[in-house]
Amino acid sequence: MVIKYIFFLTLLSGISGFAQVSVSRAIDTVQHDTVEKKYMIIAGDSVPRETIDLEEVILLRKLKFDDINDRRRYLILRRKTRKVYPYAKLASERLVDLNSRLDQIKSRRARKKYTKIVQDYIEDEFSTELKKLTRTEGQILVKLIHRQTGTTAFNLVRNLKSGWRAFWYNTTASMFDISLKEEYDPEFNQEDFLIEDILQRSFRDNILERQASALKFEYLDLTDKWNNSDSQKKRSR
Repeated sequence: MVIKYIFFLTLLSGISGFAQVSVSRAIDTVQHDTVEKKYMIIAGDSVPRETIDLEEVILLRKLKFDDINDRRRYLILRRKTRKVYPYAKLASERLVDLNSRLDQIKSRRARKKYTKIVQDYIEDEFSTELKKLTRTEGQILVKLIHRQTGTTAFNLVRNLKSGWRAFWYNTTASMFDISLKEEYDPEFNQEDFLIEDILQRSFRDNILERQASALKFEYLDLTDKWNNSDSQKKRSR
């Protein structure tokens, strides 16, 4: 009986020692295999994150003006551009939506009916506010519509209405010195470049909601071009 008791204690101590070694090794394995991760909770968000997504930052050069009159003209252009840009952006969104839906409509009659609905909606949405624009604001809007849609206001009207309606619109606009055929060309038109500069700075400062241009140009390349052009003019004086 005593021998059995001693044997039993020996067996338990052996199992206990084996268990301790096994647990120790398991803990050691966990400590070596575990990668420590840190999580953050961003204000206004309830989901922990390992990383923070940063928005793209565009570094813009500081503006330089020859005199106070140039600065005043830029500020006036900035006010007008910021005022009309949302209309150009909205026109682009409506056009994309129209074309997308028309692609899904097979019936010619249904397509014509839907186009008429969109036409009336756009006119009702725009007409009251557009009547409040000055001549220069109207011309900037025409240019920005070209920037956002890739086509002139004249062609937009011609495609949505009839060629005669587009001609009439352009003739009426010409009475106020506004051309619906005007294009946006920041590469060769300095005022258009200044408008683009205003847009980029407004996007950066979250004053205007960014919408990519439908036209192909690189703002930073244009900045170098116009800065070099201005420098050459100053040297030639």
